[in-house]
Amino acid sequence: MSRVPLLDLTRQTKALEPQLRRVVTRVLSKGHFILGPEVARFERGFARFCKRRFGIGVASGTDALELSLRAAGIGPGDEVITTAFSFFATAEAIVAVGARPIFADVELASYNLDPDDVERRISRRTKAILPVHLYGHPCAMDRLMAIAKVHQLKVIEDCAQAIGATFQGRRVGSFGDAGCLSFYPTKNLGGYGDGGMVVTQDRNVAAQVRLLRNHGSSVRYHHVQIGTNSRLDELQAAVLRVKLRHLETWTAERRRHAQTYAVLLRQAGLDRIGLPQELPGHRHVYHLYTIRTPHRARLMSSLARQGIATQIAYPVPIPAQPALKGRVRKAVGYPIAEELARRVLSLPIYPELTSQQIRRIVTQVARVIG
Repeated sequence: MSRVPLLDLTRQTKALEPQLRRVVTRVLSKGHFILGPEVARFERGFARFCKRRFGIGVASGTDALELSLRAAGIGPGDEVITTAFSFFATAEAIVAVGARPIFADVELASYNLDPDDVERRISRRTKAILPVHLYGHPCAMDRLMAIAKVHQLKVIEDCAQAIGATFQGRRVGSFGDAGCLSFYPTKNLGGYGDGGMVVTQDRNVAAQVRLLRNHGSSVRYHHVQIGTNSRLDELQAAVLRVKLRHLETWTAERRRHAQTYAVLLRQAGLDRIGLPQELPGHRHVYHLYTIRTPHRARLMSSLARQGIATQIAYPVPIPAQPALKGRVRKAVGYPIAEELARRVLSLPIYPELTSQQIRRIVTQVARVIG
């Protein structure tokens, strides 16, 4: 019985190996490994991809969030509204700058921030909204940007799972004051280590992030701010430049696989389980293919016995994380986020997945909960 991993990076690496060897050899031969020409070229190319003027490479997606918040002037005493259902790093970055995360619930259709709930949670201390384009589906950015404009709030987009996704024809990361990307290996555009990027249209934000990522210094040994060490390295940038040329092809494959899943699951009579949706005006890039089912534990166990990997992203809403004890307002519920935490299950999806593998997965899902 052959295994079906949640993600298979080895096949992608093998296909790109000749190109990757050439660029890695080029970097090694030059002996320049931090913030060199490869980083500069990748920053320009990725900014063009996102339709932004500036791209600033950093060490991780989490750093991209934290440095963007700092560049936007967010700090102690401020509140930032974000989603109750995402990876912990989103809230962690807010706490790291000394601000307080205020959580809003999500919409069942998209798993993304509910703009109505965001507006209900605005206070005089609110300084920013931090939407997460979860699983690869864009948020309702028109409504969120309208709220931000009325209340004069900054918007920092967490695009870590949604590279290449669009809302009303515009790429995610091109709406707010800054867009934050992750190049963690499992992302749709992943490196061979950690890495991140901030994209922005604002020259001042770009200059501030560049300063902060390099110990608050733009001239060697002269430090005008307390910054940090968060620099994208040359090897990662060279690899990511190769991979960026293939991203749209890989995205098309992910979208095709998602369509195959949807057709086969409906043919199997599984319409009643929650299937991922692509709302009108949104372009989903399917970083994860996540269903909802009350039979999650049984299904996960059965698929594992058949060699099919799955993942729960995420089993605990962010406000319930122990690390945030004492930082979250009590007696505030997040019913949709709490339901998702109980029921979501991600099935394998990656460009190299085959139709036969998807059929095998759906057949097993139908046997368990059909």
